[in-house]
Amino acid sequence: MIRAIRAGLALTLLAILAACGGGGDSAPGTPRAPRFLSYDGPQVTQVVINKSDRMMYLVSGKTVLKSYKIGLGNQPIGAKQFEGDGKTPEGIYFIDRFNPRSTYHLSVGVSYPNTQDTARALAVGLKPGGDIFIHGRGREGAAAAAAKKVDWTAGCIAVEDSEIEEIFAMLQGGVPVVINP
Repeated sequence: MIRAIRAGLALTLLAILAACGGGGDSAPGTPRAPRFLSYDGPQVTQVVINKSDRMMYLVSGKTVLKSYKIGLGNQPIGAKQFEGDGKTPEGIYFIDRFNPRSTYHLSVGVSYPNTQDTARALAVGLKPGGDIFIHGRGREGAAAAAAKKVDWTAGCIAVEDSEIEEIFAMLQGGVPVVINP
């Protein structure tokens, strides 16, 4: 008898939890929780970003696995020189961290600044800046999209929220990131 009662309570609890999961879409403007996808395809060996084309490519060897339209810093022409200049860096960097709790849905860190970036900024008495990420839109990006702004970040590389979920799953730490003008 006690087993039957426990089984009944367990089923009731499962039904309540399933109902709380909410299968429907959230209200417009409400951020949705990131999905953590899995990826079992070819290893990404390089990320190539072409700023002038506003494109990013995930590459395995010589094969482009995926390509994405991107948004850049709010001053997109030229390499990042110092903190607050609104430019996206140019050069060779590496994936160095992952942020599953990003304000911008999900984010993947790029190893800017390197020693040359730091030396260049310090030579003119400024800080090089940092916290450069490949990230989704989040609320700020959604507002920028509504205003039809393509380049709206403070120097990061932005993609759609659904795309950063895919990128987050595909990348590993240490992968080179080549950012071309």
